[in-house]
Amino acid sequence: MRKIANKAYKFRIYPDAEQKVLFAKTFGCVRFIYNKMLSDKIEYYKLTGEKLNNTPAQYKAEFVWLKEVDSLALANAQMNLQKAYNNFFTNPKKFGFPKFKFKRKSRNSYTTNNQKGSVKIENGYLQLPKTGLVRIKQHRNIPADYQIKSVTVSMTASGKYYASILCEYENQVQQTELHTFIGLDFSMHELYKDSNGNEPAYPRYYRQSEKKLQKAQRKLSLMTIGSANREKQRIKVAKLHEKAANQRKDFLHKQSRQITNAYDCVCIENLDMQAMSQTLHFGKSVSDNGWGMFTEFLRYKLEDAGKMLVKIDRFFASSQTCSCCGYKNPATKDLSVKEWICPECGTHHDRDVNAAINIRNEGMRLVLA
Repeated sequence: MRKIANKAYKFRIYPDAEQKVLFAKTFGCVRFIYNKMLSDKIEYYKLTGEKLNNTPAQYKAEFVWLKEVDSLALANAQMNLQKAYNNFFTNPKKFGFPKFKFKRKSRNSYTTNNQKGSVKIENGYLQLPKTGLVRIKQHRNIPADYQIKSVTVSMTASGKYYASILCEYENQVQQTELHTFIGLDFSMHELYKDSNGNEPAYPRYYRQSEKKLQKAQRKLSLMTIGSANREKQRIKVAKLHEKAANQRKDFLHKQSRQITNAYDCVCIENLDMQAMSQTLHFGKSVSDNGWGMFTEFLRYKLEDAGKMLVKIDRFFASSQTCSCCGYKNPATKDLSVKEWICPECGTHHDRDVNAAINIRNEGMRLVLA
C-alpha cells in the first residue's frame, strides 16, 4: 500500500555568535507577533463580537524590525495562533483559549518552510532562510527521494540548539499478517508487564537524579535574580533535567524497537495519563515513567513496519478478570492486591501479568473478529 508519509529528523546545530543573535531575534519576533495578534483578536472580539483575521504583514510598517527576520517564521506563528483560536470556538471544553507566550516560560523555537530549495543540507551544513549555512552534527543521512517540507529551530533551556527537519516521502507499506500478539499492562515502577510475564526493569531516571536536582535547585533559589552566577546555576539545573529526559527517551526508543521487531500486534489499554499525572500520589512517577511517549513510539514504529497497535477501552476489567476462566474478582479493585487466587478455578495470578494476558486476549478478539 502506497501512501504519502512524513518523517522528522532531529540534528544538533552549532550556530556562530552572529547566528545565535539572529536566532534570538527570531524567537523574540515570533513570540511578539503571536502575542500582538492575540491581543488584537481579543480587543476586536470585545468591540464587535466577531473574529479578527489579522496577518503579520500588517504590523511590519509599525514595527520595522519584524522585517529583519524570516517572514515564514512569522507566518507559521500566525497559523499556530489561528488554529488554536479556531479550536477554542469549535470546542471550548476540549481546547482552552490561547495563552500569551512569556519569554522565560515559553519554548524558544520557530518554524520555517522550504521554498524552492531555501532549506537544504550539504557538506555538514544546514542552509536556513536569513541565517545562511549553520554547522550541523549529521548522525544520519536523509534519503535523496525525501522532500524537505519545513524545519523547526529550537533552543533548549541549557542553551543547545536543534533543528527538526520534516520530510515528506512516498511510503510503500507491506501489511504484515498478524500471527504473534502481546499484551502490555501499564506498571508504575517497571513501565509495563507483558503477557509473557516479562518486565523491562525501567531505571526511573528522574528518581535517580532527584537528590542532585534538589540540591541544585535549592542552591538556585538562594541566588540573586538576574546575576551571572544564577544564570550559570540555572543552566546546571537545566542540564540535569535534560540528561534524565534524554536517558528516558533513549530507553523507550530501544524498548519500543525490540517489541516492534518481535511481535506483529501489540495490545495496550487506552489510559488517561494526564489525569493520572495530576493525582497527588502518582504525579512524579507517571511523569518519570513516560508511558505516553512509549506508546507513541510503539505506534509509529509498528505502522512503519506494517504492524498494528490495538488500544483496549480503559474501562475494560483487565485486572479483575481471571484470564483462565473469566471469573471477576471484585477484591482486586484494591490496588494493593498484587497477587490473588481465583475462587472459581484456583489459578494463582500476578495482578499485572494477568491483566496483560486479558489485554492481549481482548485485542486478539477485536482484531480477529
